Amino acid sequence: MQRIKLPTHIAFIMDGNGRWAKKRFRPRAYGHRMGVQNMFKICSHAFRLGVRIVTVFALSSENLSRPQEELDELFDLFRSYFGKKRERMHELDAKINIMGDISVLPPDIQADMIELMEETAGITDRLFNVCVNYGGRQEIVQAVNRAVSYGRFVDEASLSSLLFTGGLPDPDLIIRTGGEMRLSNFLLYQAAYSELYFSGKMWPEFSKRDLERAIVNYSARDRRFGNVREE
Repeated sequence: MQRIKLPTHIAFIMDGNGRWAKKRFRPRAYGHRMGVQNMFKICSHAFRLGVRIVTVFALSSENLSRPQEELDELFDLFRSYFGKKRERMHELDAKINIMGDISVLPPDIQADMIELMEETAGITDRLFNVCVNYGGRQEIVQAVNRAVSYGRFVDEASLSSLLFTGGLPDPDLIIRTGGEMRLSNFLLYQAAYSELYFSGKMWPEFSKRDLERAIVNYSARDRRFGNVREE
């Protein structure tokens, strides 16, 4: 890829797995499996390009209201890739960080996630955030309640430190697939000045070339953060 301004932190809303499967007359579970495979391909490519932090929206808090059969299929994927197939996670050569309330997950999945985070804790040059049972509004409310429990007022810096992403740079670029054009309760505080990129492709068909196009598009944007450029 040509020399461009590379984002430090890319976040993905991996939308469209179920619709992609439906168009192929396959069950939604098949779409989720193909989506996970594509997640590894795209995130690995992002790291190879030089991106240091990748965040993916794996399971929203709202997703927990889906039919139990679909949730069981998603939990089986977590069991697979955080458990017996965890070498796929290790192949990313990144520190794994789970963001969200995992207390509602089956205990064996919680244990696998914690163990994988511990196994990769020593990696410092790459970070892979996986948002599980995550919601942006809930994250902000939790941070505020923590501040209240500490008996202190907060400013932007101190509130940021209480978020799941405390100490991390905000995402430079948020990519959403599936044709929808909204954040859907994802990184609401952190996305204040993120560049947004929407793709009509379903997540399982979003390619390495599509990622590169998104980065080139990002590179061409003039990020002023509320300031005015001098002509």
